[in-house]
Amino acid sequence: MNISSDIKPVTYLKSRSADLLKQINDTHRPVIITQNGKPRAVVQDPESFENMQNAIGILKLISMGEEDIRAGKTHSQEEVFALIEKNLKKK
Repeated sequence: MNISSDIKPVTYLKSRSADLLKQINDTHRPVIITQNGKPRAVVQDPESFENMQNAIGILKLISMGEEDIRAGKTHSQEEVFALIEKNLKKK
């Protein structure tokens, strides 16, 4: 992976946007757009973006679960199954 091919100036985006989109969709790697030599934006294909958002969501859920464990907000497996059975019987 050559990261230098994933950094493009804003003028490249303006003049060769179709080529840039093809690169992004072919490689599934994000491209960093620079302006005056500084990174200003990241362009990414929709599938990779969605996968990244899903991964972030899972990490947030794991973090929340770990916080609950530290705070003692847990139930035994038996308690959870009993509650599920009780709720199912109500329906």
